[in-house]
Amino acid sequence: MDGLTAVVWVAVAFFSGIVHSYSRRYMAGDAAIDRLFALTFGFTLAVMVVAAADHVALFAAAWVAMGLTMAELIGHARGWEQAQAAETLTRRYFLASGGALAGALALLAWATGTTTISGILAHAGTLSPEVAWLAILGLFLAAMIQSALFPFHDWLLSSMTAPTPASALMHAGFVNAGGILLARFAPVFADIPTAMAVLVVVGAASALVGQALLLVRPDVKRRLGGSTVAQMGFMILQCGLGFFAAAITHLILHGFYKAYLFLSSGSAVEQTAPVEHSRSGASLPSLVVGLGAAVVGGAVFVALTGKGTEPDSGLVLAGLVALTALHAARDALERANLSPGAALVVLPVIVVVPVAVYGVLFTAVATVLAGVPMTHAPTDLSAVHGIVAAAFLAAYLAVERGWHESSTRLYVALLNLSQPAPETELTTAENYNDA
Repeated sequence: MDGLTAVVWVAVAFFSGIVHSYSRRYMAGDAAIDRLFALTFGFTLAVMVVAAADHVALFAAAWVAMGLTMAELIGHARGWEQAQAAETLTRRYFLASGGALAGALALLAWATGTTTISGILAHAGTLSPEVAWLAILGLFLAAMIQSALFPFHDWLLSSMTAPTPASALMHAGFVNAGGILLARFAPVFADIPTAMAVLVVVGAASALVGQALLLVRPDVKRRLGGSTVAQMGFMILQCGLGFFAAAITHLILHGFYKAYLFLSSGSAVEQTAPVEHSRSGASLPSLVVGLGAAVVGGAVFVALTGKGTEPDSGLVLAGLVALTALHAARDALERANLSPGAALVVLPVIVVVPVAVYGVLFTAVATVLAGVPMTHAPTDLSAVHGIVAAAFLAAYLAVERGWHESSTRLYVALLNLSQPAPETELTTAENYNDA
């Protein structure tokens, strides 16, 4: 067992335990609760096999089994026509992901003369450019589908017929498989700068699109779905920057966050009206304090992880952490309407403490993964990194200034992009089966 297997096993066992415990109460009146538990256990086992398998056939079989059990969980409500349609749709996506993965693994096994993943990774440097690129395309396509990256996000937004425990398992665990796959096969990607740049671009695009979808959705579950698309995009972006350990850290934290949001989503019905937050309520001194907290947050991340101290892709990661800290500070200022004095005390706690926790966990995960090949492979700075950084900054400014709300055409386009497959949509009360 290597470090990646150990980290994934601990995280998956923890999340699965939470979902099992929650389901005992939440699904107590469901006639098929035993089937739900069996599928949840089978899904957990499949993920653990994916994390530990060394033989390519076992890895591919576990990957397909993971997708098929999740599709069954999505279609758990046998009395809903829409749930069955969602199960059929997602099964097609997951089988396509499994097919892409199986093809890539078969090609790598043929090219290297070995059927073990460890053997393939040991010979990754001997692959011809043509074989390497074909394998990369297959592996990345499998990861994109599984992680619901744009433009394959449709299956995730169409899967909301799943019972809440299954949704929590899906968003906290299943979609993370793309990051696990890329981390496992990091040596295949890391030696090809263009491939890493593709990961950066696709990850950044998915992060921005997912966040945009979140802003226009009125329903809780699909807002969470848009958030998941964005978070998975950022996870893949970190892989493209060469920080596969950061991606694993991200999927763990995202798992905690999303499991909590889904398992507590029922509380959203208590809110009877939208809460408006003014964008002009913060005073200039408070804004200065917020900016200072963001700078300190970025500095804490650099100090704890060492990323951003060299002229490489670590600068991009550190910059994105600082931008996230700035957004958190601005959000706190708007919501709490803090005085400058209070902001001076509160904002460092709100911003710096989470960044410090992330930095410490990142360092811990990187230490555990130290024996896994190429989990730390920063790339040289390029024009792609500059464009992506500028895109994130522009998106942040657009949201801060409300520019995304001023265009009806943009709103409609985003709303259309966030629509599920029509056959999976529950549109009237008669669609629901309470049996």
